[in-house]
Amino acid sequence: MANTFETAHDKSSTIIQLLNSQNARKFREEYLDLHVYEQAQIFVDLNEKQRARLYRYLTAEEVGDMFDAIEEEPEDVVTYFKEMPTQYAANVIDQMYTDNAVDILAYAPKKDLAKYLRLIPTEKAAEIREMLHYEDKTAGAIMSTEFVEIVGNQTVRSAMHVIKREAEDAETIYYVYVIGSNEKLIGVVTLRDLLMHDDDVMIEDIMTTPVLSVQVSDDQAEVAQTIRDYNFVAIPVTDYDNKLIGIITVDDIIDVIDEESAEDYSGLAGVDTDKETDNNPAKAALNRLPWLIILLLLGMSTTTLISHYESMIGQASILAIFISSITGTAGNAGTQSLAVAVRRLAEKEEDQPSWYKQFLTELLTGLMIGLVTGLTICIIVGIWKQNFVLGFVIGMAMMCAITVANLAGTFIPNLMDKIGVDPAVASGPFISTLSDLTSVLIYFNIAKVFMKFFMGQ
Repeated sequence: MANTFETAHDKSSTIIQLLNSQNARKFREEYLDLHVYEQAQIFVDLNEKQRARLYRYLTAEEVGDMFDAIEEEPEDVVTYFKEMPTQYAANVIDQMYTDNAVDILAYAPKKDLAKYLRLIPTEKAAEIREMLHYEDKTAGAIMSTEFVEIVGNQTVRSAMHVIKREAEDAETIYYVYVIGSNEKLIGVVTLRDLLMHDDDVMIEDIMTTPVLSVQVSDDQAEVAQTIRDYNFVAIPVTDYDNKLIGIITVDDIIDVIDEESAEDYSGLAGVDTDKETDNNPAKAALNRLPWLIILLLLGMSTTTLISHYESMIGQASILAIFISSITGTAGNAGTQSLAVAVRRLAEKEEDQPSWYKQFLTELLTGLMIGLVTGLTICIIVGIWKQNFVLGFVIGMAMMCAITVANLAGTFIPNLMDKIGVDPAVASGPFISTLSDLTSVLIYFNIAKVFMKFFMGQ
């Protein structure tokens, strides 16, 4: 069966061709027929001349809807506003959801920001100014102020009228929030609740209370965890007096989860993955080099330690063969333990085990892994070199090194978290360096004790 849908490439080619031919009517017909996500994907591929034509052919409302779906970095998106006539840019911002507009305007030069806010309706401008002052990565920074609120002493019929009136501008209408005196949050009803009850039923009789909410200063990662745990579509945001000031929807939380995951991965890998979206080798090298240089300098400490055992290596050069095996295996074990610890810290679950229990678990895990791995390498080296005493030395060193690396993988992230440093960013180099140092120290000290035995074989 033939596929009747155009590919993304075909759609983009058609749109660009219509722009180049300045066929405004056909362009609007084809472009607005697309989903806003597809519109945004095509928009970012246009050059400045093509975008200028697009601004002439589309209304500010249509461009605002598309900007709500754009996935470019905010610092890049804000430059598009400078291409537009100032009043047009202000109208686009006015048509966007407040939280999305704030994300972008946070990167606007102060002079440009002031111009836009002067041309935006006073109420919307005040909301944007207030949200721009919230600390980054908090509930206040990602919340939306477009929500539906009602009061408890009205009927379902009256509430439905409010929803119909405000639905077009609201981010979501599934949750309707009930406020009391001084705009304090006292309850919530869902659209399902409203549809299931008679028109004359009072809201206060069907609303759910108390309402689970987050405060404006709560960390975005904690908010994401709450929404994930309770499977909410949205969650209300209150100030310190329990006044309802915004909501956070699940689409914003998906972005937060992606952002937090990217940061954790970047920290563990020692590279900013968000900066390597193109195939520029020079930029990639510049992005990766600083971390590698730091790790190289830290790695010199291991080299210095090995040099202290130079005379021992001179007497038994066979010891040098297994240094990389022991340090590499211990490093891998430490990385596994580190990944589990960082993940556990990121989730911050209430029922997570105590630090002492985590330490004991990793100790036993390290001993079991080390015992099996050490026994395996002992047999391999014994058969390979016809020297089971040497195999015992290698196996014992590997078991001890893996156990220590496992403990470090748990201990260091918890320590970093206690002192307020991101465990994902700070743990990687420490685990790598500490694992190498302890592995070499353990290896050569065990070898020194048994040297006269395996040297005689």
